[in-house]
Amino acid sequence: MKRLIVDIETAPHKVYTWGLFNQNIAINQIDKPGYILCWSAKWHGKPKVRFRSIHHHGREDMLGEIYDLFEEADGLIHYNGQRFDIPTLNQEFMSMGWPMPTPPVHIDLLLTVRKQFRLASNKLAYVADYLGVGGKAPSFNMDLWRGCMAGDAASWREMKRYNMNDVVITEAVYDRLLAWVPNHPNLALFHKSAGIACASCGGSSLMKRGFQRTKVRSYQRYQCRDCGAWSKERAHDKTAPKTRLVGV
Repeated sequence: MKRLIVDIETAPHKVYTWGLFNQNIAINQIDKPGYILCWSAKWHGKPKVRFRSIHHHGREDMLGEIYDLFEEADGLIHYNGQRFDIPTLNQEFMSMGWPMPTPPVHIDLLLTVRKQFRLASNKLAYVADYLGVGGKAPSFNMDLWRGCMAGDAASWREMKRYNMNDVVITEAVYDRLLAWVPNHPNLALFHKSAGIACASCGGSSLMKRGFQRTKVRSYQRYQCRDCGAWSKERAHDKTAPKTRLVGV
């Protein structure tokens, strides 16, 4: 399964306002809406991190390459991507007049963190530090974004480092949380070798751990020695004791 880790950075909306606190911005106060400044992406398990920006490559080439990667990917890994990164990219694809890319399988790690744990913070920087897999590069707040929007070379060097680092730590967080991801795509379907494979990581080091029982069937249950994820046989176990139906 080709899994693409992706992260984008965007310019803020440019608006006119008479105040700084608790403002309601009307449509006619928008001078220039936000747009994608850059993106970083890498294939899971591969060392190369790709970076493209509107400053270095132009808008069409920047968007065209990530569009092609989406077409190639079986799944997309991101952090809050389903609410931010992916809709923002889709908006840009639509504005270019391009057809909707092949619908991918989404693995949004923010949803996993919110559902499975109760951490002090769900921000990527905190989660990565909590798991001991690295930290986010300093972003220098709005000054960095304003510098990039103005075409400042030093600001773009920092933005590139910041954006690429986010993809690297997102992959590290994914690897640590793999067994906890609800409804993870079944990697066993992509496993080419003979025998059974882990549904979450595709590994073959599985140990039998009892049965998963429904009202009428029993299924052999496994736990992966590599990632810790649980899975079960697709076919029911005919040697297990049959379940007796009680009641109506």
